[in-house]
Amino acid sequence: MASESGTTLRDGLSTVTRGTLFLLVSTLFLIGLTFVWRVLLIRSLSPADWNAFSFGLALAGVLSAFGTLGLPTAVARSIPYASTEAERRTIVRGSLLIGGVAALATSVVLWAVADPIGQALGIPAIGYGLEFFAIAVGSSILSTIIASVFQGFEDVFPNAFFIQVITPALFVVFLTMAVGVPPFGISYPEALIAYSAANGLTLVLLVVYALRRLPRRLPRGPQAPEALGRLLRFATPLFVVTIMSSVIGSGDTLVLGVFHSSEVGTYTASLTLARLLQIGIGALGYIFLPVATRFLREDQGGSIPVTYATVTKWMILFSLPLFFLFFFLPGASLTLVYSKYSSIVLPLQIAVLGAFITTVLGPSNTTQVAYGQTRLLMINAVIAGVVDIALSLALAPSYGYAGAAVAWGGANVTYTGLSLGQIAHRDGVHPFRRDFVLPLLVTAIPVGAALALLHPVLSLLMLPVLGIAIALWFLVVLLLTRSIDEGDRLLLEAVERLLGRRLGLVRRIGRYGLRRNGGRGPG
Repeated sequence: MASESGTTLRDGLSTVTRGTLFLLVSTLFLIGLTFVWRVLLIRSLSPADWNAFSFGLALAGVLSAFGTLGLPTAVARSIPYASTEAERRTIVRGSLLIGGVAALATSVVLWAVADPIGQALGIPAIGYGLEFFAIAVGSSILSTIIASVFQGFEDVFPNAFFIQVITPALFVVFLTMAVGVPPFGISYPEALIAYSAANGLTLVLLVVYALRRLPRRLPRGPQAPEALGRLLRFATPLFVVTIMSSVIGSGDTLVLGVFHSSEVGTYTASLTLARLLQIGIGALGYIFLPVATRFLREDQGGSIPVTYATVTKWMILFSLPLFFLFFFLPGASLTLVYSKYSSIVLPLQIAVLGAFITTVLGPSNTTQVAYGQTRLLMINAVIAGVVDIALSLALAPSYGYAGAAVAWGGANVTYTGLSLGQIAHRDGVHPFRRDFVLPLLVTAIPVGAALALLHPVLSLLMLPVLGIAIALWFLVVLLLTRSIDEGDRLLLEAVERLLGRRLGLVRRIGRYGLRRNGGRGPG
């Protein structure tokens, strides 16, 4: 039984590692491409048009979440949990049909209310932009649901390639074409057309991909109609979760836009950097959901705490350097990315603190879905959404983007923290083990103190060097504090299986960090 459990855990870590690395790579492309189109728009559009575009983008994100009806997460969990192929067929076909209708309805409603929204805000450009965003919203809803079907089969490729790479790449291509056509610039209408076209074309490509690939994973056959009812019941609380999660992510931006529309562009620039810290944990959560669900279906729930703690620890390797750079050197970090906003650092510092705390807590929200605790998750999301809106209304009118940043960070920490507290109490899942807390503190305290006291002035080229140095120091601390454990050994085996070769040097180095009173380590 122990051998079977170890094999299951190793297979799960292998899938999580492969999926997370793939998503991390695609997310790096997303970051780079997003940086390119933001620079193109910021340099081409007037401040008023850029603020209108940013506000419309935030509102479109909320409506996209609303239109999914909670189906993506429900589908990703229900497919691996289903016991028969007939149930999976029903889940897939039913979700695509309902999702298609929801996407069309959401687009039509947004197009109809676009102009009234612009008139109510006193900014006609927002209403004009929302008419184009209606196309992008419908395309995004259906694309997300299609990707979630493959996610349920532990396949991250559609999300990673089509949604995170192809969509922004097409947007950049279309914007570049606009720059090269007389009068050689990007107008506000051209930006809106390019964004809508990129999302629409991505949906077409994703549909073609699904028609070719999905039958290989799920051949034709009978259905189980009762499975659709279970899916919809499971999705109902997740519908609320999805809406409130979108509020947590964008509610503060929308409130800021109502009171200080001129600060939206500046605020979204800082928020974009803060969200970089959550990329690793977001990629982890996406593939962790179906893997954890499979553990439960196979009666190997004991593998979840080990996997959770191990992968969260290694995600810190990605987020910790970014936290130090953005929090202690915010001006230089903003200059490196958005020179226009380099003098406004407080929103970035506030938001990045909240983002780092959520990263430390791990993928608690998706883990709660795997356990089927959707009602608890719904309550958590509602509480966090209320926190975001309440703090935004209380602080944004007087403190502008700084108040919005407090609301965003507070809401995100509340949401993740509540879920972690519940799964820690009910299921014993949390990352706060000796092998995680000790190296984190030994790394963070001296590095943070040094940056706070010395206030180093670094060239832009030295910022990445400093980030890499911090990451390397974290690895050294792992060895010095002997914070390598059984989960790390299995993770190394998973990486070796992914690469197809044995990493002898890594194993020899890892032995120095093996706890003397612990289990086996690399070797």
